[in-house]
Amino acid sequence: MEVRLPRLGEGADSGTVASIFVKVGDRVNKDQPILELESEKAVASIPSPAAGTIMAMHVKDGDLIKVGQLIFTLNEGAAPAPVPRHAPEEIEVSSEPAVEPAAAGAAGGSPPAARHTGDTGTTLAPQETAAKPSDGGATPVASPTLRKMARELGIDLSRVRGSERGGRIVTSDVRLYLQRLQRAAEVSQTAGGAGAPPTAQKPSPQRVDFSKWGHVRTEQLSVTRRTIAGRMVESWNAIPHVTQFDEADITGLTKLRKKFAPQYQKKKAHLSMTPLLVKAVVKTLQEHPLFNASIDETGTNVVFKEYFHIGIAVDTEQGLIVPVIRDADKKSLLDLAVELAQLAERTRERKVSLEEMQGGSFTISNQGGIGSGVFTPIINKPEVAILGVARSSEAMLFRKKKLMRRTVLPLSLSYDHRLIDGADAARFMVDLVKNIEGMTEKEIKI
Repeated sequence: MEVRLPRLGEGADSGTVASIFVKVGDRVNKDQPILELESEKAVASIPSPAAGTIMAMHVKDGDLIKVGQLIFTLNEGAAPAPVPRHAPEEIEVSSEPAVEPAAAGAAGGSPPAARHTGDTGTTLAPQETAAKPSDGGATPVASPTLRKMARELGIDLSRVRGSERGGRIVTSDVRLYLQRLQRAAEVSQTAGGAGAPPTAQKPSPQRVDFSKWGHVRTEQLSVTRRTIAGRMVESWNAIPHVTQFDEADITGLTKLRKKFAPQYQKKKAHLSMTPLLVKAVVKTLQEHPLFNASIDETGTNVVFKEYFHIGIAVDTEQGLIVPVIRDADKKSLLDLAVELAQLAERTRERKVSLEEMQGGSFTISNQGGIGSGVFTPIINKPEVAILGVARSSEAMLFRKKKLMRRTVLPLSLSYDHRLIDGADAARFMVDLVKNIEGMTEKEIKI
């Protein structure tokens, strides 16, 4: 039986192999987990559809695989002799995600012998030579991440020879290509400008040898960390961020929270500051719908959302993950407290699904529990705003013409300046502070 990757969920058609639990020759039961697949920031277990013996594994750790791709072969009969694994030298190792093989004719044969660039006397290694664009216009085989990088650097991938199976281009191929161009330019300058300089290209960043100054240790970034990094760069580069700061006097709210906390505990819920903030944020979003909107992919339209799905940033061992509380405007404070606790626990255990991290309209990042101060959060694209919440502290404030000790909560609102002006952000923050400070006993008690 050939087992192929089933559909992972709405909008999810690929994932990266995070762990493989079996080896060739192992007997497995029906529904026994065979491997874990990391899609976006969620991890899903792929079970065996039947009992039998693993005859072959067609994927390995780190592979990017798509729905319908063959992942393992299962013999439902008696256990036969195990199929030998590939020898170490036959295993393809690459830091790049695997992609579909190139179309017929795209794969090159043996690499050409080293050649000279011309009269300069510079010799190029086979893997450094630029591949000529194919006559048929075939698209070079490379990962989406590498294609994006090439576009940003102005590199024509059709001129880069791929060193992996099927002519697939990986990062090291692009690096060698840029080094070749740089050497050719240097040789040209040394020869007194003989020959035209190569097409303008951005040189690869100079590699720093940190070990020159002491002992170092290198670890590969996890799939989750790479996903987070890519999205942060994308959001920061695509969105002009501005951050508005303010603080709320939560002295009264803190007293109410402590007063009604036992009632929530009886319902197996923890009345933390986060569900209270969700309530206040939703009310403010209803008053300022622009902050619950998005700019569409054309950059010419504003999409106003009539739902309030609030993303909650959760600190996990794998990094910051943002599951979404759906229809927060329709849920009681008790419902929010229970759902938040359950969702945070499943997120830390990597049991949250991809669907539960999609569709957010506004995000809250509460670092108060960690104990740090004010920070500037990065917008969760395609949303247009995010609220950062820091640790509350004691301060002396004037209230009713008297200097009083109060508990204040620092707030920072980062917003998309393409859509939201500073005056809009100031009004939003004024109303948010008012909604936090004005929360009543009636709204909190069960």
